Amino acid sequence: MPRLAVVILSYNRADLLADCLVSLYAAPTRCALEVWVVDNASSDGSAALVRDQFPQARLIVSPINGGFSYGNNLALREIVGAGLADYVLLLNNDTVVPAGSLDGLVDYLEAHPAVGVVGPKLLLPDGSLDLACRRSFPTPEVSFYRMTGLAALFPRSPRFARYNLTYLDPDRETEVDAVVGACMLLRASVIAEVGLLDEQFFMYGEDLDWCYRIKQYGWRVLYYPGVVVHHYKRASSTRRAIPSIKAFYDAMRIFHRKHYAATTLPPLNALIELGITAKELLALGRNLLLPPAARRVG
Repeated sequence: MPRLAVVILSYNRADLLADCLVSLYAAPTRCALEVWVVDNASSDGSAALVRDQFPQARLIVSPINGGFSYGNNLALREIVGAGLADYVLLLNNDTVVPAGSLDGLVDYLEAHPAVGVVGPKLLLPDGSLDLACRRSFPTPEVSFYRMTGLAALFPRSPRFARYNLTYLDPDRETEVDAVVGACMLLRASVIAEVGLLDEQFFMYGEDLDWCYRIKQYGWRVLYYPGVVVHHYKRASSTRRAIPSIKAFYDAMRIFHRKHYAATTLPPLNALIELGITAKELLALGRNLLLPPAARRVG
């Protein structure tokens, strides 16, 4: 029986965390399931909720909010270091997992030994596809098409719409560059081989970076729409819109500098950095003009 560890990083949304945990425990799984909750210094009683209502979950309480990578790594070090699981699922606290989904993802990796990471079809509350669940790496070319709006103007173009792959059928199983950290299943052996999440990334970009490194080791990354998970996206980040926007654009800078700057001409690097800063300032300014209830990440 395969052993599955589900790691949920939680920050100040006890209501959504409760829904997520209820969905995980609602139906038995064929795999041996252990749920880990990492509380990232919440102030809304999230940790107490887990202790009181879900004592079967393993709880780690961080004294600081060190970000997405930092928080998840607290659990990953224990799980992978002690060999406590065969598979590890990173899962956002703002997700609801239908019965059978966990076994479906584990079964996929069991049947595809060359695949190191698999992600499901993520649906937003309105039933639309969460575009982040299947992506290409943001190379300078791909980022240019996205940041200039060409990707939005030509969503069916295999050239311009490569980042979110909007030209592909959302029900088509596809090998991709990256899936999203909101729900991604990995082999524990792959994490041991490649290493933990990069803690340079506070929030956003760490899943892209992880998939990039995993593919460098020769593993495949797959989008598998045979499993569907529901995602209440940005439920936590919307409460701290300005820090979230800054973290979003910081992640873009870190990813480019880490993976592309060395092979990109200096003048182009300067233009890329300028473009990221311009988009960040535009997003911050636009966000400040919105009523508080409508503010979100850029």
